Amino acid sequence: MAVPPSIASLPGRTAELGRLLESWAAINSGSGHAAGLARMGAVLRAEFARAFPAATITELAADAPGFNPPGVQALSIRMRPAAPTQVLLCGHYDTVFEADDAFQQCRWLDDNTLNGPGTADMKGGLVTLLAALQAFEATPHAARVGWEVLLTPDEETGSHGTAELFRGAATRHHFGFVFEPARPSGDMIQSRKGTGGAVATCRGRAAHAAKIPNDGRSAILGLAAFLLAAARVPAELPGTLVNVGNIRGGTPATNVVPDFAQSELDLRVTRLADREPLFHRLEALAREIGAAHGVKIGLKLWLNRPPKECLPAEEAVYPHWLQAARDVGIPPFQWVHGGGGSDGNFLTAGGLPNLDGIGPVGDGLHSDREYCRVDTIAPRAQIVALFLHRVAAGEISLPKK
Repeated sequence: MAVPPSIASLPGRTAELGRLLESWAAINSGSGHAAGLARMGAVLRAEFARAFPAATITELAADAPGFNPPGVQALSIRMRPAAPTQVLLCGHYDTVFEADDAFQQCRWLDDNTLNGPGTADMKGGLVTLLAALQAFEATPHAARVGWEVLLTPDEETGSHGTAELFRGAATRHHFGFVFEPARPSGDMIQSRKGTGGAVATCRGRAAHAAKIPNDGRSAILGLAAFLLAAARVPAELPGTLVNVGNIRGGTPATNVVPDFAQSELDLRVTRLADREPLFHRLEALAREIGAAHGVKIGLKLWLNRPPKECLPAEEAVYPHWLQAARDVGIPPFQWVHGGGGSDGNFLTAGGLPNLDGIGPVGDGLHSDREYCRVDTIAPRAQIVALFLHRVAAGEISLPKK
């Protein structure tokens, strides 16, 4: 099938796109760095305004006291909001590397591999998004598709200030595209676990450690027993994950039976139906172990991102995505389940079909080993642009609302 010239020529921009990524990754935009986020947002606004002068760009409040720095903003870039078909393309510009992190610089590992903060997660995805839309806008039927780009500053910390923006966007589009990085193998994401957490607080009874018989009840030992049992729950409930993230308790005096201990846990579920069984099992363990140790274990449980379960409309268009990849010469790849959440989870919860993990190939996320295969930016942008071209040309049907 024919590939329009603007799409076929994208690989010729690889060096340019690599330089753009390097310049964006050099801007520290850690989720808690207000000045860096503002600078990154301004750079993105200027770049998209230059690329799409007819688009409307709106700054959206992303306030979330206790989670986001005051005044941080998301960007909405809209083109042809009255067109009959509307698509959402999204990505985040925050990273996990704060202003005081040692990992601040980019370096080229070879001609095609850029190591640096946020190169894969997900400034490389933002470069891919930009390049894809530039190529698509030069195709003959682009006017038939309207699009919105939503760029957010808080995905790495849970999207507390932007989750409602995604839920709102889900109501006004027919399909979504999430530019999180592809797997190191090149695979993209079919589904993701929902993410949440727990705070377990154990209260015991203080006593002198040398008292005989000892009538103290150790909150640390009671909590430790609970955490060991909680860590085994995924073996009972397939599709769930429980990770003990930290633990604290006791006093500076070691000759005291501690009456307080607390821990935070990371919880994940594959299906929304897994949430209640997981929560109920943890609550039951807290009661049983608390009684056995003579302590009280209280739980605060939540699910922040619901799971991204594969929707029928995604199954229907996936073969067209693979065909577009073949037509631009990309080696075969798979559609896989991912344990980490993304903003695609919110789109799915809002009923918007979306394809996720469609950014460039990368690995080492959230570490100083993070890298992006820059030579995969243009090919991944080609898939997006060609898919949108075929939607605009009527060759691919998206679900109607």
